[in-house]
Amino acid sequence: MVETAKRDDRNGVRTADASQPGIDAPVDLDQAVIVALGCNDKGVWSSCREALEAALARFRSEGIDILARSSWWSSLAWPDPQDPPFLNGVALVRTDHDPHALMATLGRIEDAFGRQRSVRNAPRTLDLDLIAYGRLSGDMEGLILPHPRAAERRFVMGPVAEIAPDWVHPTDGRTALDLAASTSVGRDAHAI
Repeated sequence: MVETAKRDDRNGVRTADASQPGIDAPVDLDQAVIVALGCNDKGVWSSCREALEAALARFRSEGIDILARSSWWSSLAWPDPQDPPFLNGVALVRTDHDPHALMATLGRIEDAFGRQRSVRNAPRTLDLDLIAYGRLSGDMEGLILPHPRAAERRFVMGPVAEIAPDWVHPTDGRTALDLAASTSVGRDAHAI
């Protein structure tokens, strides 16, 4: 399901368009909680797409409601393009979890999907990153928000721009659409 963003001129709030099935109401993009998903090792699943869809299906039981989600995006592995290619996407979510509790929950989901943390940037069955939690920014007891490298990655900013092009990066000040156009990592990423 692909959502677009628009501005509600009555109150100046950037919102995600709720015209698509499954979206209850417009979402204030200044309060957006954005989670990135990635996979380049299908593990026990028949494909990375199946693994990512199963991860999204698990969100609700973990107290994470999906408000909008991007298409899946394909890209070469980074930094080693010899590794299997990645499938990535993002979800705009609502949760009662604070940022630290949400990160712990995402870690539990990764573990349940067989995520092994061996070598940095090694192939992985599931990679879940908290990209933004509203307008929070800075080092929050070891959790840095927004995600410190997301703005450089087309495989993150492309999907964010797909569902919320008017989302503004909390520290950079540029929109997701502008960031997607100027990323330096994963320039080959494209929606499939």
